[in-house]
Amino acid sequence: MIKSRLTSKAQTTIPQAVRAALSLQDGDELQYDLDGDRVILRKVRRAPVEDPFAAFDEWDSDADRKAYAGL
Repeated sequence: MIKSRLTSKAQTTIPQAVRAALSLQDGDELQYDLDGDRVILRKVRRAPVEDPFAAFDEWDSDADRKAYAGL
């Protein structure tokens, strides 16, 4: 069993074993699902962000990549 303590400001540290199991990193969002007297903690999975310029394949030549590489 893994435990953590609640502070007077209603904060807690997520134990390292839980962080590792969920592959949590700085800035990750957590989701809390209530199930009676239990709480299920999940890492929020974000959909991959699409490349907004993928539709403009006419601008994707070797010359274009070289010209805009420093931007």
